[in-house]
Amino acid sequence: MGALPKQRRTRAKQGLVRQHDRVKEPAIMTCPQCRQYKRQHHICPHCGYYAGRQVVEIKTRQRRSDDE
Repeated sequence: MGALPKQRRTRAKQGLVRQHDRVKEPAIMTCPQCRQYKRQHHICPHCGYYAGRQVVEIKTRQRRSDDE
């Protein structure tokens, strides 16, 4: 037989035990270069900057012209 709890947890204590299992919102900030939202300590997906310097070259999507 496996391990069993010695006593039953009440509903109030049960919430305290599961307190750390909740879903947390990601830390979001604005990029100082392009003013778009980005996650903290991550490269900006819009401009490719991190810590004041460009780390990744972001390719812009080319629109198809209507005459083609």
